Amino acid sequence: MRIIPAIDIIDGKCVRLSKGDYSTKKIYNENPLEVAKQFEAHGIQYLHLVDLDGAKSKHIVNHKVLEEIASNTKLKIDFGGGLKTDEDLKIAFECGASQITGGSIAVKNPEVFKSWLQKFGNEKIILGADAKDEKVAISGWTEDSNEALIPFIQKYVEEGISYVICTDISKDGMLQGPSFELYKKIISECQSELSAAPSLSKCRRPNGNRIKLIASGGISTFEELPKLAEIGCEATIIGKAIYENRISLKQLENYILNA
Repeated sequence: MRIIPAIDIIDGKCVRLSKGDYSTKKIYNENPLEVAKQFEAHGIQYLHLVDLDGAKSKHIVNHKVLEEIASNTKLKIDFGGGLKTDEDLKIAFECGASQITGGSIAVKNPEVFKSWLQKFGNEKIILGADAKDEKVAISGWTEDSNEALIPFIQKYVEEGISYVICTDISKDGMLQGPSFELYKKIISECQSELSAAPSLSKCRRPNGNRIKLIASGGISTFEELPKLAEIGCEATIIGKAIYENRISLKQLENYILNA
């Protein structure tokens, strides 16, 4: 299972929120590049970079932070937050993103999101499926949609999506453990969806009958990581647990080496 630390950006600074509430903002470091270099120094290869200003403004904002990190580290960065247009995507990739995450756009303008998937392929495009009470939340979690989580993911699995980041908003930033049962349900039901759809061509199903589910939200202890791996998560995003010293970078380094 891949380990992906998170850096959330507001005003160019590294912050964390609780349950996506902007009023709970806590600044952990004013230099995101410094944080990224610490991750890299401990053998971490991936980074989840979220433009919270962009999510609120509905267009890319903190692309300079992305560019600085991409230019000064070898981290493979997945970037999200406020990506709504082809121009936003162009900026993100030109600034060094290896992958981008689309959440709100996949709900509000699915044709645009599908066009990105067709143009760039499912190794570059991640579906952001963030949920509260198994309903998809959008616009930086400030807005609920009427989309039920599992059918929403299944719909994009049929379109060929491979990577899915799912955050249970009720868990995010609370350090109370991730949504193991929700992730089990997603993996089970979406695998079943793939198995029941043999008409999907191999080029749209390069990973066979499985999605690459990236767990996010609520990680609080190191012991939770092997449990997520056991249920079939392809990766996990860790944020506040690192910043609050619940999980050390040395522990993550050893986990990566042993894996």
